[in-house]
Amino acid sequence: MIELRPVKESDNLFIESVYRSAREAELEKTNWTELQKESFIIMQSMAQLAEYKTKFPGALYQLITYNKQDAGRLYTWENDSEIRLIDITLLPKYRGKGIGSSLLKDLIIRSNKVKKKISLHVEPANTALQLYTRLGFIHIKNNGHHYYMEKDPEHL
Repeated sequence: MIELRPVKESDNLFIESVYRSAREAELEKTNWTELQKESFIIMQSMAQLAEYKTKFPGALYQLITYNKQDAGRLYTWENDSEIRLIDITLLPKYRGKGIGSSLLKDLIIRSNKVKKKISLHVEPANTALQLYTRLGFIHIKNNGHHYYMEKDPEHL
């Protein structure tokens, strides 16, 4: 069963582990010590959250649980015309189980209900790109590092 709950301050270590899981391939290419890797992850995770809070005031930061186990994070933001998928990241052992697809489909249902597009950025090499495309997201532009994608609400 997939559930969402607000991120609490006591979740910081878990959130850092989720962030690290998304950066692990990069870290493996370094010759850093484990302490250097941990310091980097803490610094980058804090910087990412600070950027999100600046760019998306009032965003919803949620922890994803799967069968009562912490599985990942889902960050969204909404204004009058769009729902922004800021971040969805699952720990590796929870990927490929349909969790991300289910959460995205729920977001699409919400988008259709409130008549707002969904927007997101994704790295071209991210395996989630295929999922976004399959769910009807359209590649709008490329900023050099990320694709910007949108999905308009369906007319029900």
